[in-house]
Amino acid sequence: MCGIAGILSTTFEAIPEVHLKKMTLALTHRGPDGEGIWSNTKGNVLLGHRRLSVIDLSDAAKQPMHYLNRYSITHNGEIYNHIELKELLSEKGYAFHSKSDTEVILAAYDFWKEDCLNYFEGMFAFAIWDEKEQQLFAARDRFGEKPFYYYESDEYLFFASEMKALWAVGVEKNIEEKMLLNYLTLGHVQNSVDKEQTFFKDIYSLPPAHFFLYKPASPKFVAKKYWHLDKEIKIAISPEDAIAKFNQLFAASVKRRLRSDVNVGTSLSGGLDSSSIVSAIHELKPGHPLQTFSAVFPGFEKDESAYINLLTQNTGTPNFKIAPSADSLIKDFETLCYHQEEPFQSSSIYAQFKVFELAKQQQVKVLLDGQGADETLAGYHKYIHWYLQEVLSRHKLGAAQKEKKALRKNHIPFSWGLQNYFAAFLPMHAAMQLEKNEYNKTIHQPDISTEFLQFQKGRAWEGIHKPVVTKLNDILHFNVIESGLEELLRYADRNSMAHGVEVRLPFLDHTLVEFIFSLPSGLKIHDGWTKWLLRKAMDKKLPDAIVWRKDKVGYEPPQKLWMENKMLQDYLHEAKKKLVASKILRQNVLDKATLPKSAHDDNNFDWRYLCAAQII
Repeated sequence: MCGIAGILSTTFEAIPEVHLKKMTLALTHRGPDGEGIWSNTKGNVLLGHRRLSVIDLSDAAKQPMHYLNRYSITHNGEIYNHIELKELLSEKGYAFHSKSDTEVILAAYDFWKEDCLNYFEGMFAFAIWDEKEQQLFAARDRFGEKPFYYYESDEYLFFASEMKALWAVGVEKNIEEKMLLNYLTLGHVQNSVDKEQTFFKDIYSLPPAHFFLYKPASPKFVAKKYWHLDKEIKIAISPEDAIAKFNQLFAASVKRRLRSDVNVGTSLSGGLDSSSIVSAIHELKPGHPLQTFSAVFPGFEKDESAYINLLTQNTGTPNFKIAPSADSLIKDFETLCYHQEEPFQSSSIYAQFKVFELAKQQQVKVLLDGQGADETLAGYHKYIHWYLQEVLSRHKLGAAQKEKKALRKNHIPFSWGLQNYFAAFLPMHAAMQLEKNEYNKTIHQPDISTEFLQFQKGRAWEGIHKPVVTKLNDILHFNVIESGLEELLRYADRNSMAHGVEVRLPFLDHTLVEFIFSLPSGLKIHDGWTKWLLRKAMDKKLPDAIVWRKDKVGYEPPQKLWMENKMLQDYLHEAKKKLVASKILRQNVLDKATLPKSAHDDNNFDWRYLCAAQII
């Protein structure tokens, strides 16, 4: 995992390298192990790279890397199946001079061109300059684990792993007001309708599973999608065979993500997902000296220390703990916002930030993490009513009643009322009503100033979209592909890279995800349990107390308690003053008392004000 940057001139004038050096300097934290700068002969194409050495630590793997006297690449990420692809390409006559996955990308592009993306299993964002065709090929991985931002003017195309590299060369930092409004009123950190949009005008994000070809001679380009997650395919499979297949695919995913020439550890929250990764590693590599890293909150009702200790004692796995606090949050908050660049929904990501910092202190460069399991396997409690509506809409009233009874027996919270019967049989109307609710929240939030709302006139519906949900897979697909997962991946990328640590996500192997989406809903939520397939796969491999947990936490800090901290409240008041001065909030917001909220509570307005003030 690294930092990439580039500048292309459409006027074919030579670009001073000092500009690219400013960009790579801004990305030093992403690649503390080295820097590379390359220019083509004409000087109108510059590629830059900051290196985090993980695969092939030798100079042979340095970037920008060149191949066949034709291609030059700057790459961020890992191609986990590069060994298998290297063997295949070697049979086709390609020679390799390193053990790097980056060189495999170049050979694959030469052989398959854009179709090479369909062969890659990994997380990546890269750009390849083809000197013969005089064009740039840029691409991003399927789920958006690795970032790719760009800015286009009449004279230049700039791209980088983070926006701060674009700001370093003078790209203006102008707030996209509608994105900010949707964040302040709804908590949205993405526009699910326009995945290219960011919180800053004219700075765009290449969407996940997209690529583009860019020719300086004719610079207009359109990003093209190369992968689709099909939510309609259904396979006939028994529960026993589904569990066996899941175990096989999950083990293969973990095994590939252990490929490294540096120490590999794992995050451990105490929940089922991260515990499953630890279990898989111990099965694959018995006796492997695996280090685990956790955030704990002593005295907090949702502290997961007991589950963490249970697993580490059960497996004999060394565990390192960090206990974030309100004081440490205040100390680190500006740094956290600097690395994130765009707002975030709650303080939950701060726990992750400190876990990666802890790994760095222990000289562990790579961590496996459990993100993606909840979104694909229906782990969140919010999915329950969608599942029940699917069962009900298939005219299976008895089955729906049985599931509700089982869920209540397990004390798993879910909402259910007349509106759910309505949504089950009129899903399009339900989606329209949910969109209307969000619209009303946007225009009627009492703290937003009249001037700011007037500025958004005619744009009130932008970024407001709710899917038509007729089955569980519809809402899972929406959260995985359109809105939800990518924001979590942004948090993880910036938090890990802030400390020069690489994070790998076994649950996001695309073959595994495609298999999960092909399964019936009843294998995801079943007999009163969310994430049933994973629970069954881990049954007897992990302690029952972890496999059959009925609560759902996941790195939740005591944010409500933190927000009662006097110093943090003073910090919040200054943030409000800044937003009032910018005519975003009304003057009377300064007279309102702080309303502390837990990390996952609705209407977490004070937290949003705290974040928003850092980016304007």
